[in-house]
Amino acid sequence: MKIILASGNKGKIREIAAYCKDHEVLPYTDFVEKFEVVEDGETFKANALLKAHAVYDKVKDKLNTPFVVLSDDSGISVPVLGNIPGIYSARFAGENATDKDNLYKLIDTLKENNLSSAPAFYTAAMAIVTDKEDFTVHGWMHGKVIPEARGEKGFGYDPMFIPEGYTQTLGELEHEVKEKISHRSKALELAKLVIKTL
Repeated sequence: MKIILASGNKGKIREIAAYCKDHEVLPYTDFVEKFEVVEDGETFKANALLKAHAVYDKVKDKLNTPFVVLSDDSGISVPVLGNIPGIYSARFAGENATDKDNLYKLIDTLKENNLSSAPAFYTAAMAIVTDKEDFTVHGWMHGKVIPEARGEKGFGYDPMFIPEGYTQTLGELEHEVKEKISHRSKALELAKLVIKTL
């Protein structure tokens, strides 16, 4: 079963492909030109479904073997700041913001609120779209954010996020550790179970 990823994010593609070694995992851009999906859902789940359906519709005529489209919508939420950036994690610093722009905007927001740390959590919602039906699964990772970037590993907000039970940020922890505890890994574990039944 081919898994077509509804993502152009290299970090996500790398993580998901490493996790789903039993399947052929391909980015949708192997079949069609990169295109933008308007993510105007009010939840991670809604946005994951929007992306998965958009990609499914574009690639369905390009493949002649069984496939599913897997989409992930994920982000970080800081409850004491009203759960920002939440579903706006990828564009927190503006529409064309880079990972670094978003990271430093959240760091600055913590500083502006005189927070030396704050509880936070990552959410990953995954949508699996097939020719017959849709499925969604979720994974979470809890911890805290700090107003500085530490470490070069990971991507997104990883350098400022310290997972529960650890003293290092995801930017400092080895990839193998992150793979075991991450929100995306937890959601992928469930997604793999769903894909096995198809």
